[in-house]
Amino acid sequence: MTHCGWNSTLEALSLGVPMVAMPHWIDQPTNAKVKADEKGIVTKEEVEGCIREVMEGERGNEMRRNSEKWMKLAKTAVDEGGSSAKSITEFAAELARKFHETKDSKV
Repeated sequence: MTHCGWNSTLEALSLGVPMVAMPHWIDQPTNAKVKADEKGIVTKEEVEGCIREVMEGERGNEMRRNSEKWMKLAKTAVDEGGSSAKSITEFAAELARKFHETKDSKV
C-alpha cells in the first residue's frame, strides 16, 4: 500500500514490488490507476479487493511478474552504460562546461 508519490513509485518499481495505490494529491493520482467514485471516495471493500487482487490468484501472479520485469529494466537503466547512467553523466558534463564558460568569461 502506497500513497504513490514519485519516490515511493520509483522505489517499488526498482525493487519489483507490486503496489496498491492510495493517492492523495499533486503527482500521486497521475502515478496511480484510481478506483474512486465521483466524490473521490474509495470504500474499504474496494481497498480489500485491490489488496487481494495483488496478493492472490493469477492476476496477482501476473502483477508480480510485471513488477519483476520493471525491476530488471530499472537495474539496467542505472547500471554502467544504462540510460540513467548516461543521462546523469551527460548532465554533469553540461554543468561543468557551463561552469567553466561562466568562470572563463569573468576572467
